[in-house]
Amino acid sequence: MRVEYINPFVEAAYNILTEVLGGEVNRGELYLKSTSMPVMGVAALVGLAGDVEGRVIFDMNMATAMKIASKMNNEELASFDDLAKATITELANLITAQAVTKLHDLGFRFDLTPPALFTGENMEISDHDVEALIVPMTTDQGKVEVNVAIRDRM
Repeated sequence: MRVEYINPFVEAAYNILTEVLGGEVNRGELYLKSTSMPVMGVAALVGLAGDVEGRVIFDMNMATAMKIASKMNNEELASFDDLAKATITELANLITAQAVTKLHDLGFRFDLTPPALFTGENMEISDHDVEALIVPMTTDQGKVEVNVAIRDRM
């Protein structure tokens, strides 16, 4: 996985989380996850195609998702309803759009799928033959992992 693909997603996640949440965002140490990985409970997945193939997952637990959705809507949300789901999906859209714009400026051509939102306990995402680079981001609302698995198209 080329670092040129990763940095725009890390920078965009930091920028957008700082902007929409208004608090401090701390980036943790990067690490690799194997091809099959459990997710924390709420995962927004965006597929990438074009010069590359892969996906980006914005992964968090339900409590963090609720706090982020509440903060972004300036109201305390009581349940993970359609508004909360749409808010987390929009967060993924904002981050991905900023990252892909930067990648386009660098000469890479990507197409995106709309974010798909997955929620539940004991979920696992399997990517065959692609290691994922994980970038943990800690906000006042909780931890969000930016999970990037991208490779050059074969």
